[in-house]
Amino acid sequence: MSREQLDRLIASLRAKEAFRPESVAEMRAEIARNMAKVPAAPGVRRRDVEAAGLRAAWFDPSAATGEHAILYFHGGGYALGSIDTHDSLTSRMAEAAGASCLSVEYRLAPEHRYPAALEDGLAAYRWMLEHAAPAERLAIAGDSAGGGLALATLVAARDAGLPLPACAVCLSPWADLACEGESIEARKKIDPTVSPGILRRLAHIYLGHDDPRHPLASPLYANLSGLPPLLVQVGTAEVLFDDSARLAERARAQGVDVHLEVWDDMFHVWQLFAPLLDEAQAAIDAIGRFIRLHWSY
Repeated sequence: MSREQLDRLIASLRAKEAFRPESVAEMRAEIARNMAKVPAAPGVRRRDVEAAGLRAAWFDPSAATGEHAILYFHGGGYALGSIDTHDSLTSRMAEAAGASCLSVEYRLAPEHRYPAALEDGLAAYRWMLEHAAPAERLAIAGDSAGGGLALATLVAARDAGLPLPACAVCLSPWADLACEGESIEARKKIDPTVSPGILRRLAHIYLGHDDPRHPLASPLYANLSGLPPLLVQVGTAEVLFDDSARLAERARAQGVDVHLEVWDDMFHVWQLFAPLLDEAQAAIDAIGRFIRLHWSY
């Protein structure tokens, strides 16, 4: 591990803690400004499109043949983020998997509360089945809230009788909007990106007065049986560490083939910073290997 890279990046993230935007609009603008500094993968072409009525973008690496595809949901607590804030991560994931990746801009709260994001996730997955590739040549992925949305979309697709993708990938998934994991408080001083307060605020913005343990809002509480092989990546410095650990344990107990990768000293969704942190690119490379391993060729 490059300790110097990690220390420099954490110091930069800590410095931004002095500015605490209050409104959702301010938080969105701040994330957009910060992530605009992280470049997309060179040589990966971006094509802005509409998919299932949603703003979306294809990221096409030179190695893509058009036979396989990834559906990606960005993180941001169901209220923040966009396909633009995550174009570095999604472009590099496409490159690592050697296949095109469609990043979808699902509706955000508070303008569109639960279950709007889930409705969009399922509509996007139906669109992929019709326009991109058969299920055995698809993967679904997401980070943080997007990881939770990927799981909820899989559960909804299974319950709707749709064929499921070959595999799924969750990067530090937010799987419990009740925020009951012990790590939320225990690790709050070492995660420079997420605090218990912002998690609980975002959960309320998304859910309003709906049950935070509803299985399609918090897939930790869902019946996960029958889901495809699942890769979960999480860092030991994350407030949401227990979401990943409990999710992996529950899914494994219900017969899901789960691969839990625990990365020492990594903070919440460190994969976003691949141009600045060797471990971020290494994690993305591992995602690419996992996806290729499970695809039908």
